Amino acid sequence: MPRPDRKRIGLAIVGGGRVGGFRGALAARHPMVDWIGLAEIRPDRAQATGREIGADVVTDDFRALIARPEVTAVIIATDEHLHVDPVLEAAARGLPMMIEKPLATTLADSARVLEALRAGGADAVVGYTQRFRRRWLTAKARVAAGALGDVTLVTSRTLMNRLVALDVYRRAADAAAVSPMVISGTHALDIVMWMMEGKTPVEAYARSNDRVLGPICGGIDATAGLITFDDGTMFHVSMSWALPVSWPAAVYSLEIGIVGTEGVLTIDDTHRDMVLAVDAPQAEGYSPDGRRLVDFLGSYPPGDMAFGELWGPMREETLGWLDRVSMGVASPHATAADAHRNLMLTKALDLSAKLGRPVRLPLEG
Repeated sequence: MPRPDRKRIGLAIVGGGRVGGFRGALAARHPMVDWIGLAEIRPDRAQATGREIGADVVTDDFRALIARPEVTAVIIATDEHLHVDPVLEAAARGLPMMIEKPLATTLADSARVLEALRAGGADAVVGYTQRFRRRWLTAKARVAAGALGDVTLVTSRTLMNRLVALDVYRRAADAAAVSPMVISGTHALDIVMWMMEGKTPVEAYARSNDRVLGPICGGIDATAGLITFDDGTMFHVSMSWALPVSWPAAVYSLEIGIVGTEGVLTIDDTHRDMVLAVDAPQAEGYSPDGRRLVDFLGSYPPGDMAFGELWGPMREETLGWLDRVSMGVASPHATAADAHRNLMLTKALDLSAKLGRPVRLPLEG
């Protein structure tokens, strides 16, 4: 018999690229999902992804899709600069959402989206997938339990080869609106701010350089900065996505150290524990490239493909969200407010680097 405390799901997916396909394939087999519609503006991708996820409806009009009476939840998986309009459309109906990060690429748009979500009462979460890696869940639990005492210092270092950066700048409607911090450094920043829950950032100071990506696409190579909190806690963050293509991480290499008054916790998420070296290029990862013959396996943020299935954090994040929507279970997803704060901090670091001086927080649109 149907359980009255469980809700059936009619799912709209806006964006049929890599992430929309991953999440849609998982949703198609979830026991509470009865119907799936896909909105995708590229006809070839719309048909391919639609077949892959068994979509009941495929269209190029996200507004028409979100307005359908079958739709009770929405996944927004478009390119970063195209999130705002479908989120506002779904917010007007008060539908629960999973939105790929960021909410928007400008702080003003992000604030507008956050206000619309609050006004519509929508339960919106944002795809900070790294929260679902077991090591970060374990770290969060220990920090929250007070194992370190009061956290006083956090350091993070993120290294990426330039394949992601080149792709992001190629797709961006406005290259000035994206940066290593806004698009990729935000994952490390979200993890740290999750660990520092309850602390209030009051100042950001940073420096950037652009000697590699600047001449190629007008982009920023790297940013290093310091965020200071109202209680004197410090967060030192550094991020480069301009490493050579041959850098072995398929995408992300991250190291974090958390120092408290009663302990220290270090986390190595560089994936150097599994190294694959081959004679012929491999076809998996964010952007396969014939020059890359060595990989740190596990460094692709969504997880890994094995036996035709995606395994890893994006699988757990997606299934956890579907359980959240259908059964109301608690989950560690990032909220829309978390995502807006993260964008504000990354924009503040970028602004500080541009101005050459500290920036007071919070930064307004």
